[in-house]
Amino acid sequence: MAITVANCCFSALSSASTFKSRHCHLRFATFTSTSHSYLDARSLKATNNNKRAPKKSSSASPRKSNAEQKLPGRLKDDKSSLYGDGISGKGETGRPQSTGFKSFGTQRKEKKEFQLDSRDQQVEPGSFQDATFLNAVVKVYCTHTAPDYSLPWQKQRQYTSTGSAFMIGDGKLLTNAHCVEHDTQVKVKRRGDDTKYVAKVLARGVDCDIALLSVESQEFWKGAEPLRLGHLPRLQDAVTVVGYPLGGDTISVTKGVVSRIEVTSYAHGSSDLLGIQIDAAINPGNSGGPAFNEKGECIGVAFQVYRSEEAENIGYVIPTTVVSHFLNDYERNGKYTGFPCLGVLLQKLENPALRACLQVESNEGVLVRRVEPTSDANNVLKQGDVIVSFDNVHVGSEGTVPFRSNERIAFRYLISQKFAGDVAELGIIRAGKFMKVPVELNPRVHLVPYHIDGDQPSYLIIAGLVFTPLSEPLIEEECEESIGLKLLAKARYSLARFKGEQIVILSQVLANEVNIGYEDMGNQQVLKFNGTRIRNIHHLAHLVACCQDKYIVFEFEDNYLAVLEREAAMAASPRILKDYGIPSERSDDLLEPYVESLEDNQAIEQDFGDSPVSNLEMGFDGILWA
Repeated sequence: MAITVANCCFSALSSASTFKSRHCHLRFATFTSTSHSYLDARSLKATNNNKRAPKKSSSASPRKSNAEQKLPGRLKDDKSSLYGDGISGKGETGRPQSTGFKSFGTQRKEKKEFQLDSRDQQVEPGSFQDATFLNAVVKVYCTHTAPDYSLPWQKQRQYTSTGSAFMIGDGKLLTNAHCVEHDTQVKVKRRGDDTKYVAKVLARGVDCDIALLSVESQEFWKGAEPLRLGHLPRLQDAVTVVGYPLGGDTISVTKGVVSRIEVTSYAHGSSDLLGIQIDAAINPGNSGGPAFNEKGECIGVAFQVYRSEEAENIGYVIPTTVVSHFLNDYERNGKYTGFPCLGVLLQKLENPALRACLQVESNEGVLVRRVEPTSDANNVLKQGDVIVSFDNVHVGSEGTVPFRSNERIAFRYLISQKFAGDVAELGIIRAGKFMKVPVELNPRVHLVPYHIDGDQPSYLIIAGLVFTPLSEPLIEEECEESIGLKLLAKARYSLARFKGEQIVILSQVLANEVNIGYEDMGNQQVLKFNGTRIRNIHHLAHLVACCQDKYIVFEFEDNYLAVLEREAAMAASPRILKDYGIPSERSDDLLEPYVESLEDNQAIEQDFGDSPVSNLEMGFDGILWA
């Protein structure tokens, strides 16, 4: 499966060995200023790499080839284990498929909450050409400067892309998050105008692929009529997608119908949220543009399409329910906090004997197989519990709940309607007894993040040894083969045991006489420093700063050791930084004091690999995350 999002590049995972049972390509089609073609993650990455001049410091260790880059996702086609806040999509076992999602792409504030409004701006079918609300759709010009995750002290060469956005009032615009990812400059231009105005990114929701922009210029807003959000459409309802895709500079309108409404895999945030499938054409540059119904109401935001040899005309729109959740979250907290999750691994209970063994008398409920250590449910739910209701809504044995009049939808949908910090009441059966328990819902804590907060990765250089946290963008940039199957499996399937935990790796060694013998090391997880297990890279920096021993000892996986004389290592570090043109031995975030967390002492003593990855958790039917 390939997912293409219209303004940024993303790549897809096509794993080796066990992971090769199906090919899953997450790629973002980008409309750049130099191309009018669909670019997958690898081709665009190669294009950007070829344009870099000069490349990185010539004296630094050579970069791994990007020719075989693959997806930074958790095997979206290889799992029926589905995250409630969305980590994976579900694919069918069998022969490899060549498929693709591509994303291309509100409402005004009524008191405190954003409400769906269907009363205003109604037009007759066929009158879109003269509809004034089309003037609320603007073109977005973004300059991106992404971090270099392999050499984390510097940035990659900038590139530009275009997308779409629309006005929602109060001096704000909505677009897709991938349209303004790693932005250094954002400009917008209204329909029929020849002036571009500078816009500011107020909030970016990676998981729901929505971004909120503001434009301070009063000139930009003269005569503007913001859009209002309509209600969730019905199947076969007519839909019109408006935006600025490739093929021309003026506004574009394409029409289709609503084909399906269900929980959908969002390519950019690797999340599972409600989505509207349509057959209207969505192309690079459409990202962030609105979709209208026949009455002229905005029913969502265009963001991705599905590409496959076996399917066509499958586009996706972010529905108004998700958009309103994003806006209300921002209004409540002054920032975007994200969609919450329950934090449990669930199994369907379709087998009668399984239900009888668990003392579940009716055909309902899902089995709790595992609870995330970092979730609030860890203090409430136990392995073997059966969840039969969520806020008094009954959960079916296949993990679905009632949706509208005569439909059913994935259980995760109910969780996605909540906000971070909300409390849900779960009805559970434990050892044959029914009870109700309250559970607080919060965003998932990822051991290996899909995106880096603050846009710049952390790093620490000790005598030429470059340490950095493992992240999906780093896996994408380095390519999976160089990361290794064992480390890749941990990245895909391991759970964080406590908040703040990271997989810290030695990404490369900057060759110097002080580190002779270690030059070929790279992409190896460091577990301990002088006998102390490492919690995260900030903890490692703290341990190094406090060390007074004669030797500094790094313990890696498979009992591999790297030992340096402390005084020699400290003396050589400034010379190495100078030789390789590196401004600092550590990233700015590691200059802050490290705060010890006592509650994690017990968890830290467990090995990263003590929970083997089973075939079930790697993606066979009957399992889902919520």
